[in-house]
Amino acid sequence: MTKDIFACMRESQAVRTFKQDDIPEADLTRIIEAACWAPSAGNLQPWYFYVVKNERVKAAIAEVCFEQEQIEAAPVCVVIMADPAKSNDQYGERGAQLYCLQDTAAAAENMILAADALEIGSCWVGAFDERKVQQAVEAPPRLRAVAIICLGYSNEQGRDGKERYRVAEVTKIIH
Repeated sequence: MTKDIFACMRESQAVRTFKQDDIPEADLTRIIEAACWAPSAGNLQPWYFYVVKNERVKAAIAEVCFEQEQIEAAPVCVVIMADPAKSNDQYGERGAQLYCLQDTAAAAENMILAADALEIGSCWVGAFDERKVQQAVEAPPRLRAVAIICLGYSNEQGRDGKERYRVAEVTKIIH
């Protein structure tokens, strides 16, 4: 049984303290599948996912993410890479500089929502040295590190809901 998608969007929060319980492979596969279902410009799907469970590799990634401890604390980290050349072939520079990033961001959000639906915590990490993350996972030079998603069961207790602007504060309807 999974949570309603609207509940996932409303209730999910970044988790930085994780239990060390393994994520079942079937659940991990479902999370990656959800990422693959994300929309992408021209349906090019310019993403690649490095699923990192190795402690040594997670430590190397954490070091180049300005020592963000949740990377080592999480049982799994997924490095989401974009392939700008794939988008460039069809859309030129705008594809390489923007569309592939939008596409991988959509995949990252799908991953977070799927994890929450399965009651698995997550944390989106965006502060890192791209080149060094790429080297840590031994990715080919053509791929660009866009996001790292930490996954695991939350070890955090009783957090308040997240504050959000009201729709009227961030919306203008043009008739």
